[in-house]
Amino acid sequence: MALWQARHVQFLLEQIGLQAELKIIHTQGDQIQHLSLDKLEGKGFFTKEIEEALLNNETDIAVHSHKDLPTESPEGLVIAAIPEREDPSELILIQKDSVDKRQKFSLKKNAIVGTSSARRKAQLLAHRPDVTINDLRGNVPTRVNKLREKMYDAILVAAAGVERLELDLSDFHVEKPDLSEFISAPAQGALAIQIRSSDKELFAKLQAIHHPEVAALTNIERKVLELFHGGCHMPVGVSAELADDDETFRVRACKAVTSDDLPIYVYAESKQSEGLAERIVEKIQNIKPCRVFMTRDLNSDSMISRVLGGHGFTIEGKALIDTVPVEFGSAPDSDWIFFSSKQAVNYFFRQQPEPGNRKYACVGKPTADALRKFGKRADFIGGSTDTKLIGKQFAAKAGDDKILFPQAKGSLRSVQQQFVRSSQVIDLVVYETLKRNSGPQPEAEIILFTSPSNVDAWFERFKVNRQQQVIAMGDATGNTLRQHGIIMFSQPDAFDECALLRAIFNASERIKITE
Repeated sequence: MALWQARHVQFLLEQIGLQAELKIIHTQGDQIQHLSLDKLEGKGFFTKEIEEALLNNETDIAVHSHKDLPTESPEGLVIAAIPEREDPSELILIQKDSVDKRQKFSLKKNAIVGTSSARRKAQLLAHRPDVTINDLRGNVPTRVNKLREKMYDAILVAAAGVERLELDLSDFHVEKPDLSEFISAPAQGALAIQIRSSDKELFAKLQAIHHPEVAALTNIERKVLELFHGGCHMPVGVSAELADDDETFRVRACKAVTSDDLPIYVYAESKQSEGLAERIVEKIQNIKPCRVFMTRDLNSDSMISRVLGGHGFTIEGKALIDTVPVEFGSAPDSDWIFFSSKQAVNYFFRQQPEPGNRKYACVGKPTADALRKFGKRADFIGGSTDTKLIGKQFAAKAGDDKILFPQAKGSLRSVQQQFVRSSQVIDLVVYETLKRNSGPQPEAEIILFTSPSNVDAWFERFKVNRQQQVIAMGDATGNTLRQHGIIMFSQPDAFDECALLRAIFNASERIKITE
């Protein structure tokens, strides 16, 4: 991988008229393969020898994986350029006989997974506490070959490394978790070009291959790591991106104490990059354990229950509505089937329709996960909490195709309304909601409303006081809260369990503790 990176930068330099000769330097991290990364002493075990060669005038340019660099540069050295970034996502490579598409990440129960990253281990165990993590060292091809040799059921690797080396993965099942659910290492997928700070002329020339936007995002990510005084082995994930408006910086982060501990998940956004890293760290440090009520039935083994409980929170999950099936007979013909909730998935497939060869779309990750339990994969998954925006994006993808919408009786039809031609849309009622006798008002500092019908059911019997923090899952739920006079509420940054955790941890920071 290091050789590929050096040759890639050599090619970039040639494009701007600079000739370069390669010099290969072996580092401590390359030489010590029997220990996991968090067992190695100190920082910079992938970079120290390379930086020393630069300081000793043995080389003029050093090429690093940006995520491997210590956050504090040695005196006399400077990062002169950060080229265009590769995909920062993770890949889970799975033996085909270890695949179970009903499980999270399609990984069979009690699988053995290879990784030496404390960050990857902490996050994977948060999602899948049943798996066993075994150390995995070596370059990317070596790791992949160890999987081929059946030493693991699956391994975790960076997507950037696989893409750069153009590895053949056809004999594996490949899962690519969304960055919202599996947060990458700070600056993962980016390269850093380091030179002596005295080489002013070289610095100026290297600006031709420098990407300021990538630099702004990786600076936020690495600043978080710096503020925690951590190296690349610390179980910290940070993913920064620009929102669709190309003006708003959005940062998702998670941090665990050790690889065996459950992470804290937080989120921040701003029009300015300055101070965002500090806000992320403050949020993590200022978490206040409290009582949380969610209007959705939860079991004690759910990710939300385990992660919040592991950090001293009390969580009660109880739907304020019941759902009952509506018989529909056969499923009308269509090119797509779009599911806007987990209930729609369950009540559609429980009636054992014969959907045939159709494509599937889901409003978000939890709905897609419910679809997987029936052995189906979503060809489209919404990535926003704005259902109207999801509708517009899906309408653009579907084109002139016909779409079947299994839904609840009285559905708001937010996605369907984004289609210009109503003849494309086929509504199919598969269930209806009934208000549940919910007992006394739950006592909680944070209330998370998961649907408009749960909001209506709450306000038929209960109130919300000014001290309580309110979270609305999605724009439709937020609009219903406004109809009941609640204008101060927050929303998760996505439709998945990690986004809900980020919203809850963020809300806990705002709670005022009274004696």
